[in-house]
Amino acid sequence: MLNPIKIANKHFLSSLDISTEEVLHILEIAKKIKNNDFHLELKNKVLGLIFDKSSTRTRVSFQVAMSRLGGTTIDLNPTTSQIGRGEPIKDTARVLSRYCDVIAIRTFDHSNLEEYAKWSTKPVINALTDLEHPCQALADFLTIHEKFLDFKDVVLTFIGDGNNVANSLILCGALLGVEVRIACPKGYEPNSLIIKKAKEINKNKNHLKITTKKLLFKRKKTEIDILKEMIDEIYVVKRFNFFINLFNPSTIVLRIKSQRKKNNIYRIKLRFFRTSKIKEIDSLIYKYYG
Repeated sequence: MLNPIKIANKHFLSSLDISTEEVLHILEIAKKIKNNDFHLELKNKVLGLIFDKSSTRTRVSFQVAMSRLGGTTIDLNPTTSQIGRGEPIKDTARVLSRYCDVIAIRTFDHSNLEEYAKWSTKPVINALTDLEHPCQALADFLTIHEKFLDFKDVVLTFIGDGNNVANSLILCGALLGVEVRIACPKGYEPNSLIIKKAKEINKNKNHLKITTKKLLFKRKKTEIDILKEMIDEIYVVKRFNFFINLFNPSTIVLRIKSQRKKNNIYRIKLRFFRTSKIKEIDSLIYKYYG
């Protein structure tokens, strides 16, 4: 019988707010809940949602999860609450603490999230800031754990800007002993403080590899590392060329989702697939753009 343990830290603002043991415990509970092998009752519990940034998957996942676990959510849209009128974070956090049992916040500046946590008497969860997206990292590592059963010899490759998701994957990977490889354009590397923290957690020099070179690796398709869904949008041509030149065309095929050309700046939505799973190829970007 699996008994949930109480996490040592009150808030979940960063991937580093939980230990390796706590990450593994959370993943184990998540797997059992997903497979209907464990029931967690959150009856009469209320989750307050403050989303300064637009969201689809994160918002829905929080709301659906609370609903299925017996709890409820309150969506505090800044445009329809006092938050949008400039109410201080201190006041908002104090008020919500009286009504809600937990608060999930999706905002821009990470310091704003920390300010909410400072004044809130209830747990605060990071639903995304410009610095980190720890819930996304947990979800990604849950998927990896389901596929490989453990994290031994797993290599996680992230291709894209060194953004909040990359930062959280780096930190969570360090906790779990997963080798993380980041390929990003020059000038868009992950946060230097995040890199420093990851190296302090995992002393293995091979644990984290970051490159801005156009050619990172050439492998047979059966040896492709786990690929995070890549960049959604690329606006600058030179950055776009970086991603195109990054791969051996025989290894990975890119499918154009949409495209628009205006004033020599491209807006292209891409998804990367393992070639073995592609049944229909719209076009090869390598040939299309030469």
